[in-house]
Amino acid sequence: MYDFIIVGAGSAGCVLANRLSADPAVRVLLLEAGPRDWHPFVHMPAGLAKLVGRKGVNWDYSTAPEPQLDGRMLWWPRGKVLGGSSSINAMCYVRGHHRDYDEWAALGAEGWNWASVLPYFRKSEGNERGADAFHGGDGPLGVSDHRYRNPLSAAFLEAASQAGFPLNPDFNGPVQEGFGYYQTTTRDGARCSAATAYLEPVRKRPNLKVITGAMARRVLFEKDRASGVLYTTASGAFAEGAACEVILCGGAINSPQLLMLSGIGPAPQLRQHGIEVRVDLPGVGGNLQDHLDICTLRRSTQPITYDGSDTLLNELRIALEYYLRRQGPGTSNIAEAGGFLRSALAEDERPDIQFHFVPAQLDDHGRNKLPGHGFTVHACFLRPKSRGRLYLAGPDADTKPRIEANYLGDEAGFDLAVMRECVRLSRELIAQPAFAPYRGEELFPGERVQDTAALDAFIRRKAESIYHPVGTCAIGREDDPQAVVDPALRVRGVQGLRVVDASVMPKLIGGNTNAPTMMIAERAADLILGG
Repeated sequence: MYDFIIVGAGSAGCVLANRLSADPAVRVLLLEAGPRDWHPFVHMPAGLAKLVGRKGVNWDYSTAPEPQLDGRMLWWPRGKVLGGSSSINAMCYVRGHHRDYDEWAALGAEGWNWASVLPYFRKSEGNERGADAFHGGDGPLGVSDHRYRNPLSAAFLEAASQAGFPLNPDFNGPVQEGFGYYQTTTRDGARCSAATAYLEPVRKRPNLKVITGAMARRVLFEKDRASGVLYTTASGAFAEGAACEVILCGGAINSPQLLMLSGIGPAPQLRQHGIEVRVDLPGVGGNLQDHLDICTLRRSTQPITYDGSDTLLNELRIALEYYLRRQGPGTSNIAEAGGFLRSALAEDERPDIQFHFVPAQLDDHGRNKLPGHGFTVHACFLRPKSRGRLYLAGPDADTKPRIEANYLGDEAGFDLAVMRECVRLSRELIAQPAFAPYRGEELFPGERVQDTAALDAFIRRKAESIYHPVGTCAIGREDDPQAVVDPALRVRGVQGLRVVDASVMPKLIGGNTNAPTMMIAERAADLILGG
Protein backbone atom coordinates (compact mmCIF):
# COMPACT_ATOMS: atom_id res chain seq x y z
CA MET A 1 0.00 0.00 0.00
CA TYR A 2 1.29 3.42 -1.00
CA ASP A 3 0.21 6.71 0.53
CA PHE A 4 0.00 8.48 -2.83
CA ILE A 5 -0.26 7.17 -6.39
CA ILE A 6 0.58 9.72 -9.07
CA VAL A 7 -0.59 8.92 -12.60
CA GLY A 8 1.66 10.59 -15.16
CA ALA A 9 5.34 11.50 -14.74
CA GLY A 10 5.09 14.69 -16.78
CA SER A 11 5.60 18.32 -15.86
CA ALA A 12 3.29 18.13 -12.84
CA GLY A 13 3.82 14.51 -11.82
CA CYS A 14 7.59 14.87 -11.43
CA VAL A 15 7.15 17.91 -9.20
CA LEU A 16 4.69 16.08 -6.97
CA ALA A 17 6.83 12.95 -6.77
CA ASN A 18 9.71 15.08 -5.51
CA ARG A 19 7.75 17.13 -3.01
CA LEU A 20 5.53 14.37 -1.60
CA SER A 21 8.38 11.89 -1.14
CA ALA A 22 10.54 14.42 0.72
CA ASP A 23 9.08 12.96 3.93
CA PRO A 24 10.67 9.48 4.24
CA ALA A 25 7.55 8.23 6.02
CA VAL A 26 5.40 8.90 2.93
CA ARG A 27 5.34 6.17 0.26
CA VAL A 28 4.82 7.39 -3.30
CA LEU A 29 4.20 5.44 -6.53
CA LEU A 30 4.69 7.29 -9.81
CA LEU A 31 3.24 5.68 -12.95
CA GLU A 32 4.32 6.71 -16.45
CA ALA A 33 2.94 5.21 -19.66
CA GLY A 34 6.05 6.12 -21.64
CA PRO A 35 9.70 5.10 -21.33
CA ARG A 36 12.58 6.61 -19.41
CA ASP A 37 14.04 9.82 -20.85
CA TRP A 38 17.15 8.07 -22.12
CA HIS A 39 17.17 9.38 -25.67
CA PRO A 40 20.02 11.88 -26.28
CA PHE A 41 17.75 14.13 -28.37
CA VAL A 42 15.62 14.69 -25.26
CA HIS A 43 18.54 16.31 -23.43
CA MET A 44 20.14 18.22 -26.31
CA PRO A 45 18.03 21.38 -26.75
CA ALA A 46 18.27 21.47 -30.55
CA GLY A 47 17.36 17.78 -30.55
CA LEU A 48 13.72 18.83 -30.32
CA ALA A 49 13.75 19.08 -34.13
CA LYS A 50 14.64 15.38 -34.26
CA LEU A 51 11.89 14.44 -31.79
CA VAL A 52 9.14 15.55 -34.19
CA GLY A 53 7.14 12.45 -35.05
CA ARG A 54 9.20 10.14 -32.80
CA LYS A 55 6.31 8.05 -31.53
CA GLY A 56 8.29 6.37 -28.79
CA VAL A 57 8.15 9.56 -26.70
CA ASN A 58 4.91 11.06 -28.06
CA TRP A 59 1.23 10.23 -27.60
CA ASP A 60 0.79 11.37 -31.22
CA TYR A 61 -2.74 12.72 -30.87
CA SER A 62 -4.75 14.43 -33.59
CA THR A 63 -7.98 16.35 -33.40
CA ALA A 64 -11.16 15.30 -35.12
CA PRO A 65 -11.73 17.10 -38.44
CA GLU A 66 -11.97 20.80 -37.57
CA PRO A 67 -14.99 22.41 -39.29
CA GLN A 68 -13.48 25.91 -39.40
CA LEU A 69 -10.08 24.70 -40.64
CA ASP A 70 -11.11 23.04 -43.90
CA GLY A 71 -11.90 19.81 -42.08
CA ARG A 72 -8.23 19.22 -41.25
CA MET A 73 -7.16 16.98 -38.37
CA LEU A 74 -4.57 18.97 -36.45
CA TRP A 75 -1.60 17.16 -34.91
CA TRP A 76 -1.29 17.41 -31.13
CA PRO A 77 2.07 16.05 -29.94
CA ARG A 78 2.15 15.36 -26.18
CA GLY A 79 5.07 13.92 -24.24
CA LYS A 80 4.87 10.21 -23.45
CA VAL A 81 8.14 9.87 -21.54
CA LEU A 82 9.55 10.79 -18.15
CA GLY A 83 9.17 14.55 -18.02
CA GLY A 84 6.13 14.50 -20.31
CA SER A 85 5.86 17.45 -22.66
CA SER A 86 8.69 19.22 -20.82
CA SER A 87 10.96 16.60 -22.42
CA ILE A 88 9.91 17.36 -26.00
CA ASN A 89 8.86 21.04 -26.00
CA ALA A 90 10.74 24.15 -27.16
CA MET A 91 11.69 25.02 -23.56
CA CYS A 92 10.46 28.65 -23.59
CA TYR A 93 10.10 29.74 -19.95
CA VAL A 94 6.97 31.92 -19.87
CA ARG A 95 4.49 32.45 -17.05
CA GLY A 96 1.82 34.54 -18.74
CA HIS A 97 0.45 37.89 -17.64
CA HIS A 98 -0.03 38.68 -13.94
CA ARG A 99 -3.71 39.45 -14.54
CA ASP A 100 -4.29 35.97 -15.97
CA TYR A 101 -4.14 34.50 -12.47
CA ASP A 102 -6.32 37.20 -10.93
CA GLU A 103 -8.82 36.25 -13.64
CA TRP A 104 -8.60 32.62 -12.54
CA ALA A 105 -9.49 33.67 -9.01
CA ALA A 106 -12.44 35.72 -10.28
CA LEU A 107 -13.68 32.62 -12.13
CA GLY A 108 -13.74 30.61 -8.91
CA ALA A 109 -10.13 29.46 -8.50
CA GLU A 110 -9.78 30.96 -5.05
CA GLY A 111 -6.14 31.11 -3.92
CA TRP A 112 -4.77 31.06 -7.47
CA ASN A 113 -4.44 34.84 -7.89
CA TRP A 114 -1.09 36.35 -8.91
CA ALA A 115 0.03 37.25 -5.39
CA SER A 116 -0.63 33.65 -4.30
CA VAL A 117 1.09 31.89 -7.20
CA LEU A 118 4.20 34.09 -7.56
CA PRO A 119 5.93 32.47 -4.54
CA TYR A 120 5.53 29.07 -6.20
CA PHE A 121 6.98 30.27 -9.49
CA ARG A 122 9.96 31.58 -7.52
CA LYS A 123 10.23 28.35 -5.49
CA SER A 124 10.43 26.31 -8.69
CA GLU A 125 12.87 28.52 -10.58
CA GLY A 126 16.65 28.36 -10.58
CA ASN A 127 17.39 31.32 -12.86
CA GLU A 128 21.02 31.80 -13.82
CA ARG A 129 20.48 35.58 -13.60
CA GLY A 130 19.84 35.17 -9.87
CA ALA A 131 16.92 35.87 -7.57
CA ASP A 132 14.87 39.05 -7.37
CA ALA A 133 11.28 40.04 -6.58
CA PHE A 134 9.99 38.08 -9.59
CA HIS A 135 12.51 35.23 -9.93
CA GLY A 136 13.98 32.40 -7.94
CA GLY A 137 17.70 31.71 -8.09
CA ASP A 138 18.07 28.31 -6.45
CA GLY A 139 14.96 26.32 -7.39
CA PRO A 140 15.23 22.91 -9.08
CA LEU A 141 14.08 24.09 -12.54
CA GLY A 142 17.03 25.50 -14.48
CA VAL A 143 16.21 28.70 -16.40
CA SER A 144 18.94 30.14 -18.62
CA ASP A 145 19.83 32.53 -21.39
CA HIS A 146 20.97 31.04 -24.69
CA ARG A 147 24.58 30.00 -25.13
CA TYR A 148 24.20 30.30 -28.88
CA ARG A 149 21.94 32.47 -31.04
CA ASN A 150 21.46 32.55 -34.78
CA PRO A 151 22.17 36.01 -36.26
CA LEU A 152 18.66 36.12 -37.71
CA SER A 153 17.23 36.19 -34.18
CA ALA A 154 19.05 39.48 -33.59
CA ALA A 155 17.67 40.78 -36.89
CA PHE A 156 14.15 39.92 -35.71
CA LEU A 157 14.57 41.98 -32.55
CA GLU A 158 16.08 44.87 -34.50
CA ALA A 159 13.08 44.70 -36.83
CA ALA A 160 10.70 44.85 -33.87
CA SER A 161 12.43 47.98 -32.64
CA GLN A 162 12.32 49.53 -36.13
CA ALA A 163 8.58 48.83 -36.26
CA GLY A 164 8.18 50.90 -33.10
CA PHE A 165 7.59 48.03 -30.69
CA PRO A 166 9.28 48.00 -27.25
CA LEU A 167 12.11 45.63 -26.41
CA ASN A 168 11.81 43.59 -23.22
CA PRO A 169 14.68 41.68 -21.58
CA ASP A 170 12.34 39.71 -19.27
CA PHE A 171 8.87 38.51 -20.27
CA ASN A 172 8.42 37.21 -16.71
CA GLY A 173 9.25 40.45 -14.93
CA PRO A 174 7.05 43.44 -14.14
CA VAL A 175 5.92 43.88 -17.78
CA GLN A 176 5.13 41.19 -20.33
CA GLU A 177 4.70 43.27 -23.49
CA GLY A 178 7.58 43.72 -25.88
CA PHE A 179 10.14 41.72 -27.85
CA GLY A 180 13.24 39.93 -26.66
CA TYR A 181 15.05 36.64 -26.29
CA TYR A 182 13.26 33.84 -24.49
CA GLN A 183 14.85 32.34 -21.44
CA THR A 184 14.66 28.57 -21.60
CA THR A 185 14.30 25.64 -19.21
CA THR A 186 17.93 24.62 -19.66
CA ARG A 187 20.93 24.23 -17.37
CA ASP A 188 24.59 24.01 -18.42
CA GLY A 189 23.55 23.95 -22.07
CA ALA A 190 21.19 20.97 -21.70
CA ARG A 191 17.41 20.67 -21.44
CA CYS A 192 16.17 20.84 -17.87
CA SER A 193 12.88 18.95 -18.09
CA ALA A 194 10.68 18.28 -15.09
CA ALA A 195 12.27 14.82 -14.92
CA THR A 196 15.78 16.28 -14.88
CA ALA A 197 14.88 19.02 -12.41
CA TYR A 198 12.64 17.17 -9.97
CA LEU A 199 12.78 13.42 -10.50
CA GLU A 200 16.39 12.53 -11.25
CA PRO A 201 17.78 14.00 -7.99
CA VAL A 202 15.40 11.89 -5.87
CA ARG A 203 15.17 8.64 -7.86
CA LYS A 204 17.07 6.72 -5.17
CA ARG A 205 14.70 7.62 -2.34
CA PRO A 206 13.56 4.25 -0.91
CA ASN A 207 10.01 5.59 -0.41
CA LEU A 208 9.58 6.55 -4.11
CA LYS A 209 8.88 3.96 -6.77
CA VAL A 210 8.76 4.92 -10.46
CA ILE A 211 7.28 2.51 -13.00
CA THR A 212 7.60 3.32 -16.70
CA GLY A 213 5.60 1.63 -19.44
CA ALA A 214 2.64 1.62 -17.05
CA MET A 215 -0.69 2.44 -18.70
CA ALA A 216 -3.35 3.49 -16.20
CA ARG A 217 -6.69 1.81 -16.97
CA ARG A 218 -8.94 3.25 -14.31
CA VAL A 219 -9.06 4.60 -10.79
CA LEU A 220 -10.27 2.08 -8.20
CA PHE A 221 -12.78 3.00 -5.49
CA GLU A 222 -14.02 1.81 -2.14
CA LYS A 223 -17.50 3.34 -1.91
CA ASP A 224 -16.97 7.02 -2.76
CA ARG A 225 -13.23 7.10 -2.03
CA ALA A 226 -10.42 6.57 -4.55
CA SER A 227 -8.49 3.59 -3.24
CA GLY A 228 -5.96 2.81 -5.96
CA VAL A 229 -5.19 2.44 -9.66
CA LEU A 230 -5.47 -0.42 -12.11
CA TYR A 231 -2.65 -0.33 -14.68
CA THR A 232 -0.95 -2.58 -17.20
CA THR A 233 2.66 -3.08 -18.24
CA ALA A 234 4.30 -5.51 -20.64
CA SER A 235 4.22 -7.99 -17.74
CA GLY A 236 0.46 -7.88 -17.18
CA ALA A 237 -2.21 -6.07 -15.18
CA PHE A 238 -1.66 -4.77 -11.67
CA ALA A 239 -3.71 -3.01 -9.00
CA GLU A 240 -2.01 -0.83 -6.40
CA GLY A 241 -3.65 0.79 -3.39
CA ALA A 242 -3.39 4.36 -2.15
CA ALA A 243 -4.00 5.03 1.54
CA CYS A 244 -4.25 8.79 1.14
CA GLU A 245 -4.86 9.94 -2.44
CA VAL A 246 -4.75 9.16 -6.12
CA ILE A 247 -3.47 12.15 -8.11
CA LEU A 248 -4.00 12.42 -11.86
CA CYS A 249 -1.24 14.29 -13.71
CA GLY A 250 -1.90 13.10 -17.25
CA GLY A 251 -2.52 16.51 -18.80
CA ALA A 252 -5.47 18.04 -20.63
CA ILE A 253 -6.18 14.86 -22.64
CA ASN A 254 -5.27 11.91 -20.46
CA SER A 255 -6.62 13.13 -17.12
CA PRO A 256 -10.21 13.72 -18.29
CA GLN A 257 -10.05 10.47 -20.28
CA LEU A 258 -9.05 8.50 -17.17
CA LEU A 259 -11.76 10.19 -15.09
CA MET A 260 -14.39 9.16 -17.65
CA LEU A 261 -13.04 5.61 -17.88
CA SER A 262 -13.39 5.53 -14.08
CA GLY A 263 -17.04 6.58 -14.17
CA ILE A 264 -16.63 10.30 -13.55
CA GLY A 265 -17.89 12.56 -16.31
CA PRO A 266 -20.95 13.41 -18.41
CA ALA A 267 -23.42 10.59 -17.66
CA PRO A 268 -24.85 10.23 -21.19
CA GLN A 269 -21.37 9.87 -22.66
CA LEU A 270 -20.32 7.26 -20.09
CA ARG A 271 -23.48 5.21 -20.62
CA GLN A 272 -22.90 5.33 -24.37
CA HIS A 273 -19.72 3.31 -23.79
CA GLY A 274 -21.17 0.99 -21.16
CA ILE A 275 -19.32 2.66 -18.27
CA GLU A 276 -21.08 2.70 -14.89
CA VAL A 277 -21.66 6.28 -13.78
CA ARG A 278 -20.06 7.01 -10.44
CA VAL A 279 -20.38 10.80 -10.58
CA ASP A 280 -22.30 12.71 -13.25
CA LEU A 281 -19.81 15.53 -13.79
CA PRO A 282 -20.64 17.24 -17.11
CA GLY A 283 -17.57 19.49 -17.11
CA VAL A 284 -15.10 16.61 -17.53
CA GLY A 285 -13.61 16.98 -21.00
CA GLY A 286 -15.30 20.33 -21.60
CA ASN A 287 -13.91 23.87 -21.59
CA LEU A 288 -11.11 22.73 -23.93
CA GLN A 289 -8.90 25.64 -25.01
CA ASP A 290 -5.72 25.89 -27.06
CA HIS A 291 -3.60 28.52 -28.77
CA LEU A 292 -3.97 28.49 -32.55
CA ASP A 293 -0.85 29.53 -34.44
CA ILE A 294 -0.19 30.83 -37.94
CA CYS A 295 3.25 30.88 -39.62
CA THR A 296 4.61 33.44 -42.05
CA LEU A 297 7.57 31.99 -44.01
CA ARG A 298 10.17 33.79 -46.15
CA ARG A 299 13.11 32.50 -48.10
CA SER A 300 16.49 33.66 -46.82
CA THR A 301 18.90 35.06 -49.38
CA GLN A 302 21.81 34.04 -47.16
CA PRO A 303 22.52 30.44 -46.06
CA ILE A 304 22.76 31.25 -42.34
CA THR A 305 19.60 29.54 -41.10
CA TYR A 306 19.22 26.24 -39.28
CA ASP A 307 17.88 24.65 -42.48
CA GLY A 308 21.33 23.41 -43.39
CA SER A 309 21.94 21.74 -40.03
CA ASP A 310 20.65 18.32 -41.04
CA THR A 311 23.45 17.35 -43.42
CA LEU A 312 25.62 14.56 -42.06
CA LEU A 313 28.72 16.76 -41.78
CA ASN A 314 26.88 19.59 -40.03
CA GLU A 315 25.13 17.22 -37.65
CA LEU A 316 28.48 15.70 -36.70
CA ARG A 317 30.04 19.12 -36.14
CA ILE A 318 27.09 20.32 -34.03
CA ALA A 319 27.06 17.11 -31.99
CA LEU A 320 30.79 17.26 -31.27
CA GLU A 321 30.64 20.90 -30.20
CA TYR A 322 27.67 20.14 -28.00
CA TYR A 323 28.90 16.99 -26.30
CA LEU A 324 32.50 18.14 -25.89
CA ARG A 325 31.96 21.76 -24.88
CA ARG A 326 28.19 22.27 -24.34
CA GLN A 327 28.37 25.11 -26.86
CA GLY A 328 27.14 25.91 -30.36
CA PRO A 329 23.84 25.41 -32.19
CA GLY A 330 23.12 22.20 -30.28
CA THR A 331 22.39 24.31 -27.18
CA SER A 332 19.74 26.37 -28.96
CA ASN A 333 16.00 25.82 -28.53
CA ILE A 334 15.65 27.13 -32.13
CA ALA A 335 12.79 29.48 -31.14
CA GLU A 336 15.29 31.89 -29.62
CA ALA A 337 13.45 35.23 -29.89
CA GLY A 338 9.86 36.33 -29.70
CA GLY A 339 7.52 38.82 -28.19
CA PHE A 340 4.11 39.82 -26.89
CA LEU A 341 1.95 42.55 -28.39
CA ARG A 342 -1.44 44.16 -27.91
CA SER A 343 -3.21 44.11 -31.26
CA ALA A 344 -5.74 46.71 -32.33
CA LEU A 345 -8.41 44.23 -31.19
CA ALA A 346 -7.06 43.66 -27.66
CA GLU A 347 -9.83 43.84 -25.07
CA ASP A 348 -7.75 44.98 -22.10
CA GLU A 349 -4.19 45.94 -21.18
CA ARG A 350 -2.81 42.42 -21.68
CA PRO A 351 -0.97 41.40 -24.87
CA ASP A 352 -3.20 39.22 -27.04
CA ILE A 353 -0.62 38.00 -29.59
CA GLN A 354 2.59 36.05 -28.98
CA PHE A 355 5.43 35.61 -31.48
CA HIS A 356 8.06 32.89 -31.77
CA PHE A 357 10.78 33.54 -34.34
CA VAL A 358 12.46 30.52 -35.92
CA PRO A 359 15.61 30.93 -38.11
CA ALA A 360 14.44 28.04 -40.30
CA GLN A 361 11.54 27.08 -42.54
CA LEU A 362 8.96 25.48 -40.30
CA ASP A 363 6.03 24.01 -42.17
CA ASP A 364 3.57 21.50 -40.66
CA HIS A 365 5.40 21.38 -37.32
CA GLY A 366 8.69 20.80 -39.14
CA ARG A 367 7.42 17.56 -40.67
CA ASN A 368 7.36 19.02 -44.19
CA LYS A 369 10.95 19.75 -45.19
CA LEU A 370 11.24 22.67 -47.61
CA PRO A 371 14.30 23.10 -49.85
CA GLY A 372 16.78 25.93 -49.35
CA HIS A 373 17.02 28.40 -46.50
CA GLY A 374 14.35 30.53 -44.86
CA PHE A 375 12.88 31.86 -41.62
CA THR A 376 9.51 31.67 -39.89
CA VAL A 377 7.48 34.03 -37.74
CA HIS A 378 4.99 32.14 -35.58
CA ALA A 379 2.10 34.21 -34.24
CA CYS A 380 -0.72 32.97 -32.01
CA PHE A 381 -3.83 34.51 -30.49
CA LEU A 382 -3.47 34.23 -26.72
CA ARG A 383 -7.09 34.71 -25.63
CA PRO A 384 -9.39 32.66 -27.89
CA LYS A 385 -13.13 32.76 -27.38
CA SER A 386 -13.65 29.30 -28.90
CA ARG A 387 -14.13 26.29 -26.64
CA GLY A 388 -13.90 22.63 -27.52
CA ARG A 389 -14.54 19.30 -25.87
CA LEU A 390 -12.93 15.91 -25.40
CA TYR A 391 -15.04 12.76 -25.89
CA LEU A 392 -14.40 9.12 -25.19
CA ALA A 393 -14.08 7.11 -28.40
CA GLY A 394 -14.18 3.76 -26.61
CA PRO A 395 -14.44 2.19 -23.14
CA ASP A 396 -10.74 1.45 -22.70
CA ALA A 397 -7.54 3.46 -22.29
CA ASP A 398 -6.01 2.15 -25.52
CA THR A 399 -8.58 3.99 -27.64
CA LYS A 400 -7.50 7.59 -28.21
CA PRO A 401 -10.22 10.06 -27.23
CA ARG A 402 -11.97 12.23 -29.79
CA ILE A 403 -10.61 15.78 -29.60
CA GLU A 404 -12.93 18.47 -30.92
CA ALA A 405 -10.90 21.64 -30.41
CA ASN A 406 -13.47 23.82 -32.23
CA TYR A 407 -10.83 26.31 -33.38
CA LEU A 408 -12.30 29.57 -34.73
CA GLY A 409 -15.68 28.33 -33.54
CA ASP A 410 -16.83 31.51 -31.81
CA GLU A 411 -19.99 32.78 -33.45
CA ALA A 412 -18.85 36.42 -33.66
CA GLY A 413 -15.71 35.50 -35.63
CA PHE A 414 -13.45 37.34 -33.18
CA ASP A 415 -10.80 34.61 -33.11
CA LEU A 416 -10.44 34.69 -36.88
CA ALA A 417 -10.18 38.49 -36.87
CA VAL A 418 -7.24 38.37 -34.45
CA MET A 419 -5.59 35.64 -36.51
CA ARG A 420 -5.64 38.06 -39.44
CA GLU A 421 -3.84 40.55 -37.19
CA CYS A 422 -1.27 37.83 -36.47
CA VAL A 423 -0.46 37.62 -40.18
CA ARG A 424 -0.48 41.38 -40.69
CA LEU A 425 1.91 42.04 -37.80
CA SER A 426 4.21 39.18 -38.85
CA ARG A 427 4.50 40.71 -42.31
CA GLU A 428 5.09 44.15 -40.79
CA LEU A 429 8.02 42.78 -38.78
CA ILE A 430 9.61 41.05 -41.78
CA ALA A 431 9.21 44.21 -43.90
CA GLN A 432 11.57 46.22 -41.66
CA PRO A 433 15.06 47.26 -42.85
CA ALA A 434 16.76 44.78 -40.47
CA PHE A 435 15.60 41.92 -42.70
CA ALA A 436 16.64 43.56 -45.97
CA PRO A 437 19.91 41.57 -46.26
CA TYR A 438 18.03 38.28 -45.82
CA ARG A 439 14.51 38.83 -47.14
CA GLY A 440 13.63 36.59 -50.07
CA GLU A 441 10.37 35.32 -51.53
CA GLU A 442 7.35 35.03 -49.24
CA LEU A 443 6.38 31.34 -49.20
CA PHE A 444 3.40 31.63 -46.84
CA PRO A 445 0.92 33.24 -47.12
CA GLY A 446 2.37 34.26 -50.52
CA GLU A 447 2.47 37.70 -52.08
CA ARG A 448 -0.93 37.31 -53.74
CA VAL A 449 -2.69 36.66 -50.43
CA GLN A 450 -3.73 40.18 -49.43
CA ASP A 451 -7.48 40.71 -49.09
CA THR A 452 -9.61 39.47 -46.20
CA ALA A 453 -11.07 36.50 -48.04
CA ALA A 454 -7.65 35.29 -49.16
CA LEU A 455 -6.18 35.70 -45.66
CA ASP A 456 -9.07 33.81 -44.10
CA ALA A 457 -8.64 30.99 -46.60
CA PHE A 458 -4.91 30.84 -45.83
CA ILE A 459 -5.54 30.71 -42.07
CA ARG A 460 -8.11 27.94 -42.45
CA ARG A 461 -5.68 26.00 -44.67
CA LYS A 462 -2.47 26.40 -42.64
CA ALA A 463 -3.13 27.32 -38.98
CA GLU A 464 -1.88 24.76 -36.45
CA SER A 465 -1.80 24.18 -32.71
CA ILE A 466 1.14 25.56 -30.77
CA TYR A 467 0.59 22.77 -28.20
CA HIS A 468 -1.09 24.49 -25.24
CA PRO A 469 -4.29 22.50 -24.51
CA VAL A 470 -5.83 23.25 -21.11
CA GLY A 471 -9.09 23.45 -19.21
CA THR A 472 -10.70 20.00 -19.45
CA CYS A 473 -10.86 19.46 -15.65
CA ALA A 474 -11.33 23.09 -14.72
CA ILE A 475 -11.26 24.61 -11.25
CA GLY A 476 -14.54 26.26 -10.32
CA ARG A 477 -16.96 27.28 -7.62
CA GLU A 478 -19.11 24.73 -5.83
CA ASP A 479 -22.24 26.07 -7.56
CA ASP A 480 -20.65 25.89 -11.04
CA PRO A 481 -22.06 22.79 -12.77
CA GLN A 482 -19.10 22.74 -15.20
CA ALA A 483 -16.43 22.78 -12.47
CA VAL A 484 -14.52 19.49 -12.18
CA VAL A 485 -12.19 20.27 -9.26
CA ASP A 486 -12.41 22.65 -6.33
CA PRO A 487 -9.70 25.27 -5.63
CA ALA A 488 -7.71 22.58 -3.76
CA LEU A 489 -7.85 20.49 -7.00
CA ARG A 490 -10.04 17.79 -5.42
CA VAL A 491 -12.41 16.07 -7.83
CA ARG A 492 -16.00 16.85 -6.98
CA GLY A 493 -18.29 14.07 -5.77
CA VAL A 494 -15.58 11.67 -4.54
CA GLN A 495 -12.89 11.56 -1.86
CA GLY A 496 -9.15 10.98 -2.16
CA LEU A 497 -8.84 12.01 -5.82
CA ARG A 498 -7.21 15.12 -7.29
CA VAL A 499 -6.19 16.40 -10.70
CA VAL A 500 -2.94 18.36 -10.88
CA ASP A 501 -1.92 19.47 -14.36
CA ALA A 502 -2.82 21.97 -17.11
CA SER A 503 -6.34 20.56 -17.37
CA VAL A 504 -7.35 22.41 -14.17
CA MET A 505 -6.70 25.86 -15.66
CA PRO A 506 -10.10 27.54 -15.93
CA LYS A 507 -8.79 29.75 -18.74
CA LEU A 508 -5.71 29.82 -20.96
CA ILE A 509 -2.87 31.97 -19.72
CA GLY A 510 -1.25 34.45 -22.07
CA GLY A 511 1.79 32.43 -23.05
CA ASN A 512 3.42 29.00 -22.97
CA THR A 513 1.83 26.65 -20.45
CA ASN A 514 4.73 24.51 -19.18
CA ALA A 515 6.05 26.76 -16.40
CA PRO A 516 2.51 27.43 -15.09
CA THR A 517 1.87 23.68 -14.97
CA MET A 518 4.90 23.15 -12.75
CA MET A 519 3.76 26.08 -10.59
CA ILE A 520 0.37 24.39 -10.20
CA ALA A 521 2.09 21.23 -8.97
CA GLU A 522 4.30 23.14 -6.54
CA ARG A 523 1.26 24.74 -4.93
CA ALA A 524 -0.71 21.51 -5.06
CA ALA A 525 2.03 19.75 -3.07
CA ASP A 526 1.56 22.25 -0.25
CA LEU A 527 -2.23 21.86 -0.43
CA ILE A 528 -1.93 18.06 -0.27
CA LEU A 529 0.62 17.97 2.55
CA GLY A 530 -1.30 20.64 4.45
CA GLY A 531 -4.36 18.40 4.51
